[in-house]
Amino acid sequence: MKEGAIVDRRTALARLSSVVAAGASWPKLISKSRAEDSGRRTGRAVRARVRKIATEEAFVIPEVAAALREVAQKGGPSLDLKLMNLIYNSASASTFEIQTPTTPPPTNRDAYARTLLPRLLDLEEHRLAEMDANGVDVHLLSLATPGVQMFARGKAIELATLANDRLSEVVGRHPKRFAGLASFAPQDAAAAAKEMERAIKTLGLNGFIVNSHTDNRYLDDQRFWPILEAAEALDAPLYIHPRPPSDGMAAPFADYRMEGAIWGYGVETGTHVARLMLSGVLDRFPKIRIVIGHMGEALPYWLWRLDYMASPGSRAALRNKLKPSEYLQRNFAITTSGLDDPLALRYAIDKIGIDHVMWAIDYPFQSTPGSVAFIENASLSDTEREQVAYRNAERIFRIS
Repeated sequence: MKEGAIVDRRTALARLSSVVAAGASWPKLISKSRAEDSGRRTGRAVRARVRKIATEEAFVIPEVAAALREVAQKGGPSLDLKLMNLIYNSASASTFEIQTPTTPPPTNRDAYARTLLPRLLDLEEHRLAEMDANGVDVHLLSLATPGVQMFARGKAIELATLANDRLSEVVGRHPKRFAGLASFAPQDAAAAAKEMERAIKTLGLNGFIVNSHTDNRYLDDQRFWPILEAAEALDAPLYIHPRPPSDGMAAPFADYRMEGAIWGYGVETGTHVARLMLSGVLDRFPKIRIVIGHMGEALPYWLWRLDYMASPGSRAALRNKLKPSEYLQRNFAITTSGLDDPLALRYAIDKIGIDHVMWAIDYPFQSTPGSVAFIENASLSDTEREQVAYRNAERIFRIS
């Protein structure tokens, strides 16, 4: 890192404050709670500040960023390349040195995507300053999609190991502010299982992240069972994060930017989870714990029909021993990442249970102030708010 690249947090906060004072168009990075403002005006009691653990927060290391640029420059049919080109292969991505962003990102999608790399690379300056400014206590960090899953086997193993080492180091420097999910290379399931064990037993990380399909295959494929076996044996959660649809389902998503967060991510990851439920894999690994984001990738809202069509004994239930809803409640938890809809949150809580729902921001892809305002102002009881905002994350990811 170049000398002077590290800015102390007081300076970073001052810079953020000056941006807000200048009237930047991005939502305020230093914000006051609406409840606090309302309380001052009306004299009503102000709700006590709730602890906040954000559970789907991305980062990248320079070596992975450089390797992803190489993949993007080679081109190919993968829909992942659309976002990868914007982040890693654009004119603005001229360096992979760790930087401290000093301006809030613009609202235009393409322009915004090109500001993401500095935010992904930075862990200890702007990120902590923004967390402090918005009352976020902990980021659960994970390597940004597609992680190492588009690399050749040897390179994927090497970079996953390096990323986990760096992640463990930053968590060690800030144990009260960061926790971490380890990446691994599904391209070699046996090596992945060994790295998963090292991540928990040696590095002290809190679980694992996999970016859905690898080589256009999903975790129900027997090739990947050593990964599921390791996650179950280590009693650590596996977060299945989206990526664009695999090649076999990609064509209808190639237009209108449908491949990404607007639609493709949810459809793709929901499909992945349905395969796990219907394949019988969750009967083989009944104690595995899986986390999915974005308010459950639409699965809570399909549960009635999933159960109706795939209850044991029905025509569709060829391998599963339980109803899909029973798997969802036994094996899964969901996060709110990138879906700040209070009605969807209420439905998810009522449908699958308060113990299965956690708050997340999806940093830096989503607005921190917006996600904080969402959890602070959602129509929840104090107990429910505490469970969603931090207690469930403490329990599921063993964050102290």
